[in-house]
Amino acid sequence: MKFFYATLALAATAEAFVPATNTASTTALFSTVEKPKQLTRFDRIKARYKGPQISINADVEAEVGFSYASFEDAVAATDYSFNRNDVVKGTVVQYDKGGCIVDIGAKASAFLPLQEASLFQEQGTSIESLIDIDAEREFEIISEEDENGQLLVSIRRIQYRAAWDKVVAMQDTDDVFEAECVSVNRGGAIFLVEGLRAFLPGSHLTGRLPDEDLIGQKLPLKFLEVNQDDNKLVVSNRRAVVESQMADLSRGDVIDGIVKALKPYGAFVEVGGMSGLLHISQISMDRINDLEAVLQPGQKIKCMIIDHDKVNGRIALSTKTLEPEPGDMIKDPARVYEMAEETARVYLEKQEAERKKREASAKDIVLGLGDALDDLTDGIEGESSEDADAASDNLDSLLS
Repeated sequence: MKFFYATLALAATAEAFVPATNTASTTALFSTVEKPKQLTRFDRIKARYKGPQISINADVEAEVGFSYASFEDAVAATDYSFNRNDVVKGTVVQYDKGGCIVDIGAKASAFLPLQEASLFQEQGTSIESLIDIDAEREFEIISEEDENGQLLVSIRRIQYRAAWDKVVAMQDTDDVFEAECVSVNRGGAIFLVEGLRAFLPGSHLTGRLPDEDLIGQKLPLKFLEVNQDDNKLVVSNRRAVVESQMADLSRGDVIDGIVKALKPYGAFVEVGGMSGLLHISQISMDRINDLEAVLQPGQKIKCMIIDHDKVNGRIALSTKTLEPEPGDMIKDPARVYEMAEETARVYLEKQEAERKKREASAKDIVLGLGDALDDLTDGIEGESSEDADAASDNLDSLLS
């Protein structure tokens, strides 16, 4: 019993020396301490695994001149920085989602959308018809890296700049070129020039109207306006035709034509792809009261070129110069066309004779004036300076 009471006393004494604590706060303190994560057997093996040990033969490194350490340094020094608008080389590796995947040497492959695969694409064109697999070519980067490190690239923008360079060079030489019509509208037609869309105004299309039949046809063209800043390209078929056709045309030539339209002031006649005006006053020596009684659209006629403007492609025509007798275009046009060449020859010979006569008359006037001046000069020799000045004033008044 004494031992039992001694033990209780000792316990009470020890409790008196223990400071009072908050049991709840102590529990909370220990609850915030994270327990170490228990690794699985696979994780422990993986942590200890250092990979296959490669035995590097120093003799082999010396023989090839390149070591593993040098390779690691080269990889670390490689810069995979690709910026927007950079032009890089790449290889098409596969088609994907309406475009294709391109390896440009970046950490992730680049993507070429269908709309960026070519400068001009017909409706319904597929990526397979534009780009070949394993094809290596230049691409322009057109975006920043996305969250996956992928870039967007373009071929169209490279082709666009190259096309404008060619067009500017073509404008400098001002040569005639051919282009294909791809569409028409109310104002004219659209032609494809080096992959660029060029507008042809209807007023600059010779011999026809800009209708659906024009699509797919190639026509000779020349530039009217080239403005890269405004992306504006305007062409003319009339300028090209004028340059090729009018080089061989001269005043006095007898040519064949087709009446295209009648107006109150005359008829428009197509001549070698160009449109010439046959004014109503140039149709016949006699007065014409009803133009439709003399000419009809679609009628083939012969006429003479009496004037032309090669710069603007305008031709003035005449049939009255081909009339054997005044009024034959009204009474017997077939006779006019049958004798056109002979009548034109006689007309031109008459014109040449009248021209020479006018030149001779002008020459006589000049020579007569020269003789009068000589007589006036001889008359004032030996006179005083005042008389000479007066004579000079008289001469000036005569010449004025």
